[in-house]
Amino acid sequence: MTKIITLLLKRRCKFPTSIGLILSLVTLGIVSTWQCTQASTPRNSQLSRKSTSERVAARKYAQNAPSELTNLLTQIDTAATQGDIKKVIEFYSPSFTHGDGLNRQTLEKALVDLWKRYPKLRYSTQLQSWQSQGNGIVAETVTNITGLPSANSNNLSFNATIRSRQRIAGAKIIRQDILSERTLLTSGSKPPQVDVKLPQQVQVGQQYNFDAIVQEPLGDEFLLGTAIEEPIKADKYLNPTPVDLELLNSGGLFKVGRAPSTPGSQWLSAVILRGDGMTMVTQRLQVVKK
Repeated sequence: MTKIITLLLKRRCKFPTSIGLILSLVTLGIVSTWQCTQASTPRNSQLSRKSTSERVAARKYAQNAPSELTNLLTQIDTAATQGDIKKVIEFYSPSFTHGDGLNRQTLEKALVDLWKRYPKLRYSTQLQSWQSQGNGIVAETVTNITGLPSANSNNLSFNATIRSRQRIAGAKIIRQDILSERTLLTSGSKPPQVDVKLPQQVQVGQQYNFDAIVQEPLGDEFLLGTAIEEPIKADKYLNPTPVDLELLNSGGLFKVGRAPSTPGSQWLSAVILRGDGMTMVTQRLQVVKK
């Protein structure tokens, strides 16, 4: 075991810190090359109650929403699940813009790369709210994306939940902004169960805590890991970041960060590995003006 840990400590891996996840009207996830990791979303009674209330609200909005909007959501889910890039891109305006700096061309390239590695992703979107605005509609949605291990993905699977706001006009997506996102990736026979504590929003210059705590007892096992903080930019969706794993002295990662001096969004990721599995958790942190 000691020899394995020594070898791992010398290893640099490319992780999808660009997991930040564009997703069409429903948010279409982007995952860069990662040769090591997947995830099962932690469940508890509070999350279950929240999910139930969100489903009830989603059904109410869906019942009152224009048919062209609900049909559009269904069509995008279907095309994305089928991995049909031509159909998916048809739902975007040639002048499409994104809060993270993406455009129609970079979105298409990222999706093509993603679906080569993950040919069996499943997309499911719920409409949270909508309103008419000028000649279009502004809609908020929550999308769940799930992927099971496969040979193409190096036995990596993931579970992502993304809340987004988009403007639609003429059955085309004109603009999209990601409001919140959380992605869990794991691989191996027994990936660590990790509980992440991170605020969803902080003010510019504010100090915050980022904790990733392994839930189960470790016994004599070693843990390797690292925490990654990156500003969200368009090029980060396409270029993975190499990172070094370090031997952890406790049951998780415990970091203190400070928000940048300008508003924007950050990806915060925790990567934790042990002998029989690896887990990566990525969340979006919004940095706002005071």
